Amino acid sequence: MRVLLVEDDHGVGGAIKDVLDARGHPVEWVTRGADALLRHRHADLLLLDLGLPDISGLEVLRRLRRLAATPVLVLTAMGTHERDIVRGLRLGADDYLIKPVRMDELLARMEAILRRTERGSATPVGRVQVNDIAIDLDTHLVTVAGAEVVLTRIEFEILAVLARKAGAAVSREQLLDEVWGDAYVAVSRTFDVHLSKLRKKLGRPSPLHNIRGFGYRLGD
Repeated sequence: MRVLLVEDDHGVGGAIKDVLDARGHPVEWVTRGADALLRHRHADLLLLDLGLPDISGLEVLRRLRRLAATPVLVLTAMGTHERDIVRGLRLGADDYLIKPVRMDELLARMEAILRRTERGSATPVGRVQVNDIAIDLDTHLVTVAGAEVVLTRIEFEILAVLARKAGAAVSREQLLDEVWGDAYVAVSRTFDVHLSKLRKKLGRPSPLHNIRGFGYRLGD
């Protein structure tokens, strides 16, 4: 599995990377929480230290869970307050290990998380119907009341993210992250322009609903 290791201790990070590389798990190693939020999209699993120099691991986890469901195994120092571990699990961590990490146990925990994730994976959605709007995610064909609607690449990608979770709330950050590859770059106004054009093309009443302070939902 592709691993994103978020650890600022070079001794710990180097040891973990060496072991995982030797076992055939490609590792990208970063030392800051901000880098984890930028690079998580290509990882199958995050190994996340709670004590980071720029953003706390718990804050990284909180932000990440607004963007993605990537499995997270928290690494925490000996003596960390139990309350912080519980908070991590409640924020969406899949498991935790106390440092110094025993490598055999780390590998076993990683494999267990991957098995749970694979069992819970949904079958990919190919076609989505919302009222009179049909969205084919494979061919990129969108029709409204049977008539084809021509969308730009960005407009379709925004619609596709929402269509894959039709009826569910999707955060603004997740949309920015999946379409532009970065939830924290200055593209917010650009996003609003594309979303406005997409609304007009899909017609009235709009199937795109604002969720104040959070994001958007496609359909009821």
